[in-house]
Amino acid sequence: MSNFVVPNRIFDPEAECMPSGERVKMQIAGLRRTVEQAKKIPFYRRKFDKSGIAPESIKSLEDLQQLPFTTKQDLRDAYPFGFFAVPRAELARLHASSGTTGKPTFVGYTQKDLEIWSGLCARFLVAGGLTADQIVQVSFGYGLFTGGFGLHSGIERVGASVLPASSGNTQRQIMLLEDVKIDTLICTPSYALNLAENITAMGKKGKLALRYAHLGGEPWTEEMRLGIEEELGIRAFNNYGLSEIIGPGVSGECAVRCGMHIQEDQFMVECLNPETLEPVADGEQGELVITSLNKEACPIIRYRTRDLAYLDSSPCECGRTTKRMSRIRGRSDDMMIIRGVNVFPTQIEEALLRVDGTAPHFMIELTRPGNLDEAAIKVEIRPQDFSDKMEAMHKMRDRIGREVTAITGLHFNIELVEPNTLERFTGKAKRVFDNRKLND
Repeated sequence: MSNFVVPNRIFDPEAECMPSGERVKMQIAGLRRTVEQAKKIPFYRRKFDKSGIAPESIKSLEDLQQLPFTTKQDLRDAYPFGFFAVPRAELARLHASSGTTGKPTFVGYTQKDLEIWSGLCARFLVAGGLTADQIVQVSFGYGLFTGGFGLHSGIERVGASVLPASSGNTQRQIMLLEDVKIDTLICTPSYALNLAENITAMGKKGKLALRYAHLGGEPWTEEMRLGIEEELGIRAFNNYGLSEIIGPGVSGECAVRCGMHIQEDQFMVECLNPETLEPVADGEQGELVITSLNKEACPIIRYRTRDLAYLDSSPCECGRTTKRMSRIRGRSDDMMIIRGVNVFPTQIEEALLRVDGTAPHFMIELTRPGNLDEAAIKVEIRPQDFSDKMEAMHKMRDRIGREVTAITGLHFNIELVEPNTLERFTGKAKRVFDNRKLND
């Protein structure tokens, strides 16, 4: 990992360092605006009429709990534009979710929405070292997915230069990183690992000008961050967002990197028990539920993200006064239930990264040949650690099995595979293949 110190810079001190009392007043006013705007959406209008909710019903932040939840299925049921609160003439842009099943969920932006969005991305980019004299390579896709365009606009808002490389074509990505002397990289964590692997194989490790990376779009562990930093010689920063809310920009890390600062002037974030939907205490893991406060085209109320994290209200030494959220620990809807035990892919990743010699590439396969679940993990071995000596490979396999069991409490069948065997991803990595339904 690079040993340089990231300066503590704040893009919008008025919003990011606002006293808590002022922020509460702003949030109450924003919540009233959201209810007023959401009345234009049939889904919310029906809910409000049934429960008697009106903007004037909101007198404190606790009144948020009167408002209805929104789920991804609600958005799908209104496909394509049933959650838009403005006429088409006022729309400046459309995006859609990057979901892998079913129809996408469309979101729209007015010009004001786009200005808010670019400012939110600028905040976490500046917090993670971006300055106007840098060149940033965006290796997110520039399609319907919000990531590429959202970050692109945030970079321009800071005044830095953008190289819109988009995703894929890894050799070309590396050529650009080297020849253009890129300062900052933006992509998914799994693609950063892919780039690092190829950079090392090409003998270019330590020869790039790269110093920072802003990684998002999928859950990743602290161990994975350390590996990326070691291989690329950079500081890597985490950020969080989702298309249904606005895209990247809901939260992001500062130079201290002790959680992602939530942009509380634009969003109210609850952390709830996913089973009871009751609030959990600071530091306790729960499902993030998010309400927008100023969106015009697609205001959203108490959106159940299914993302699991915890909140932290303690002061941060960077000077920002907003709450922070942990990295995403998993999802309540991609959680694997194996023989009655809840398991997340990030737990498997954490276990693998504890074992020297394993590459951060793996695949989980679930089957049910009889009445009991069986779980297997294919794990890729780093080139320098792969051996044709069976004893060495058996020892590594056993170490992996012990670490996985220690974290999950379950036995997984471990299969070691040769380097560069498993599929590489330019976007979100697909780790789990659940074949149990096929056997039902």
